[in-house]
Amino acid sequence: MDCTLMHKRIPVVDMAIDPDSGYVDKTGALHNLEHLPIGTAVLSGAEKGKPSRAFLSEWLTGRSIPASRANIEAALCLLDLRTPTALIAKCYGLSLSDQYWLCPKGSGLTWDALNFFENDFSKDIGEMLFGNYYDNPLDPDMVSPDNTSDGWLMKKWVIKNGRRILMKGGSGVFMQEPFNEAIATAIMRRLDIPHVAYTLTIDNGKPYCLCENFVDTKTELIPAWRVIQTTKRVNNDSALTHLLRCCEGLGIPNVKPEIDKMLVLDYIIANEDRHYNNFGFIRNAETLEWIGLAPVYDSGTSLWHNTQNVGSQVESKPFRKTHAEQIKLVDDLGWFDFGALKGLADECKRIFSQSSSISMERAAAISKAVMECAGKV
Repeated sequence: MDCTLMHKRIPVVDMAIDPDSGYVDKTGALHNLEHLPIGTAVLSGAEKGKPSRAFLSEWLTGRSIPASRANIEAALCLLDLRTPTALIAKCYGLSLSDQYWLCPKGSGLTWDALNFFENDFSKDIGEMLFGNYYDNPLDPDMVSPDNTSDGWLMKKWVIKNGRRILMKGGSGVFMQEPFNEAIATAIMRRLDIPHVAYTLTIDNGKPYCLCENFVDTKTELIPAWRVIQTTKRVNNDSALTHLLRCCEGLGIPNVKPEIDKMLVLDYIIANEDRHYNNFGFIRNAETLEWIGLAPVYDSGTSLWHNTQNVGSQVESKPFRKTHAEQIKLVDDLGWFDFGALKGLADECKRIFSQSSSISMERAAAISKAVMECAGKV
């Protein structure tokens, strides 16, 4: 596939892409270095600052659905595709997280006619990924943001009253992740932590959480994973120091105070999965001005979601292996108001009461553990 990587209406770089693997076979003319995706430039040597074919491949394949996603194998079989990365070309690489896309050579396609922020998109892939294989046409429309949605939990994008809404399910015996997102939302609302608000819904007896897209036609999410690729890590730098150094180099404002708040939340809810793609930064896609840390999102893999041993120690990410060590990285707790959490235990239990797979005893144990963690901050 010969195409031009576009940033909205701005041509960035010509590329040849293997449609099955998603790898960039070669790069061609560079049109706009400034708009190159973050973390895809060569870091040293004679080619420093120029686009790296390998880094562009990593960036592009990172937009694909992970192979661990529920129902992906069956969906690919029905679509006669070999890998999830093959779906990228089917939707021109378009996403609801940023403004990049792939324009096939000679196609005449435009951002205004295609982008998912302003135009309708197909439901076919989303329905397939929800296991509704027989509700789809024999020739499904694959132009969908579901082709470029990250994460292993079942999810799909829907449009409600013109708003782009992400619908995400749970896993395991407890199907607890949607409830956890609602509880994390309640905590962040009380503590005034900038966050993406999740609400609960039950569909055909199964729990899902819903959240509105937090980027729009002018802004985009840059995952922390991309940011830490912008500078070589100094040997003595910790993971957090390296991230902060990269943010400083890019000019991202007010990073550490906002990361402190995220780490406090993760300590309270025993979050096990705050990896570098589960938090990130917002920038203006047109001016490239950095706005700051994105509102906290994706907090469902928490609250002892897959174990009976509520209150036990769990591993943390991304800066330390335990929450006891990671919370020590927080510089300022002057904003933390334990009193704002009054009534939280009862709110947690009310949220869990909507579940058919979480007992009252488990709900009470989790609620108690949350308050105990909060009391130790």
